[in-house]
Amino acid sequence: MAGAAPPASWAEWPGRPLPWERAVVLASCALSALGAGLLVASHGLWPELRTRARRLLLFLSLADLLSAAAYFYGALRDFGGPAWDCVAQGALSAFANTSSFFWTVAVALDLYLCLVRAGPGPGPGPAPGLLALFHAVSWGVPLVITVAAVALKKIGYDASEVSVGWCWIDIEAEDRVLWMLLAGKLWEFLAYLILPVFYILIRKHINRAHAALSEYRPILSRAPAVRPRTSIADKKLILIPVIFIVLRIWSTVRFVLALCGSPSVQNPLLVVLHGVGNTFQGGANCIMFVFCTRVVRNKLFSCLCCRHYDDLESSLPSPPSFRRNHAPFPKDWESQDGEWDGVEISNT
Repeated sequence: MAGAAPPASWAEWPGRPLPWERAVVLASCALSALGAGLLVASHGLWPELRTRARRLLLFLSLADLLSAAAYFYGALRDFGGPAWDCVAQGALSAFANTSSFFWTVAVALDLYLCLVRAGPGPGPGPAPGLLALFHAVSWGVPLVITVAAVALKKIGYDASEVSVGWCWIDIEAEDRVLWMLLAGKLWEFLAYLILPVFYILIRKHINRAHAALSEYRPILSRAPAVRPRTSIADKKLILIPVIFIVLRIWSTVRFVLALCGSPSVQNPLLVVLHGVGNTFQGGANCIMFVFCTRVVRNKLFSCLCCRHYDDLESSLPSPPSFRRNHAPFPKDWESQDGEWDGVEISNT
């Protein structure tokens, strides 16, 4: 990649993904889009879940949704060379992917300010000034970079040199390494450095809080129940940076191998890990913050079961006496444990 000329014919380029690799990436994109869409839908359907942390998670999910859609089209299209839709897909994926980096850092920063520095307060979202800054940086910086790359014709066909079927930075651009850094890799490297620092600081704070709480446990056992500031939901949100690093590291490995000119850049296992890692963050976040969060899971299952019950009741006739004596299905059949999760998911 560094100084190596592209092949005379794009059809000769060995980096085009194999059919089974493409199928895995497409499945990952679809699952990620579904997961990110479910996170967005849960935010819109249930206002009581619009906590401070989940508001930031909403914007991260929107970026992941755009990214999954762009990658899906790129992997499905099987570009054979430069084309207008290749540029459009590469621009959208570069914007959404870079925005996802910034929102992931924003989530970690907000958690640090909230838990360690006792920052903007326990409201339903970050302080207006801080949220405006997050929007300006997380949407604005990627937009400026993407518009500049498109205007200078730096986005185009990259022959899967550091992708898995989709378009990104034009492989024929002389300064392609610089634009690969600006359009994603630089921010990815910075995220690798920044996120662990926040993660370690937050974990130290949680451990100190638990140690301090244990000293007063005999007193608290005789007092009304008090929830610590470090709730279970906040602990789960700490996993966002961990998920990010585990998924994204394979893209970085391929980028470094491509810089070194190593043939291992086309290793099938590495290609698949790269494809899944770049496209599945929305699905991973959905697993953690929908299916592994009891209050959200209960509301989702309640919604599905209520609809199934209504359909079944309307399709099966019943005697009037049964309808008179039949108790209506409760709108919210979560247990007391579900209510406790509602307290946990709030930023206390």
